[in-house]
Amino acid sequence: MRKRPQTCSGAFSFGGKKVKQAEERQDYLPGNERVIHQRSDIFTYSMDAVLLARFVRVSGAEKAADLCSGTGAVPLVMSLRTEAVIDALELQPLLCELTERSIKTNNLEKQVRVMERDLRDLSGFALGKYDLVTCNPPYFPVTAEKGVNVNTSKTLARHEVSCTLDDAVKAAAALVKSKGRAAFVHRPERLGDIITTMQKRKLEPKRLCFVHPREDRPANILLIEAVKDGNPGMTTEPPWIVYDKEGNYTPEFYEHYFKGGKSYA
Repeated sequence: MRKRPQTCSGAFSFGGKKVKQAEERQDYLPGNERVIHQRSDIFTYSMDAVLLARFVRVSGAEKAADLCSGTGAVPLVMSLRTEAVIDALELQPLLCELTERSIKTNNLEKQVRVMERDLRDLSGFALGKYDLVTCNPPYFPVTAEKGVNVNTSKTLARHEVSCTLDDAVKAAAALVKSKGRAAFVHRPERLGDIITTMQKRKLEPKRLCFVHPREDRPANILLIEAVKDGNPGMTTEPPWIVYDKEGNYTPEFYEHYFKGGKSYA
């Protein structure tokens, strides 16, 4: 029988003052095969991360990196599909600590490694050595926002404060080997910027998939995979529709999100 995910609470120091923190949760990721440690006051994973881990092709990969890893949802889910060693790069120390606990809870110490790193500084990394790089970057340019979330951790995760789209793509292009793959999840309205930025960094977009909340609604998530030094030519795959008219998960989306869907080569 599975152990029920636990919660714990405590306090941490902020500005010299002891601040009571929200409870740390242990939640099951979709499919109930992985447990993730997270805190609602700092950061919790979103559907986007799981979809990225389900979408990216992992065949043949021996070494992978996940950028802007947050609490590690992408590598945790991706580890179900590949035996590749996965390096999870995250800027925020508290998120790294949560990821480290998730790695231990799931007995993934030999496969997933968390690294507290600013992806704008990759000194010391073996560049061009990764078969696969994934990234769920901040979506919103600060200049386009009328206001940003006052929670610093959530601000860094959602807004381009310490990591722009170009920063993320540049890092992915530097880490991935020639003919290796780089996959991103982002917002559809940024598609033009994404393609232009990828091509500038010699990442050629090859696969594109839009995710719609309902069949009659505009897409609100995009998934894109590029090949380093690849030839031009991109395939737009059938869209993923999250909910049917009754508000239930569509059968196709349920297969993708909870069971992994078809296995991409």
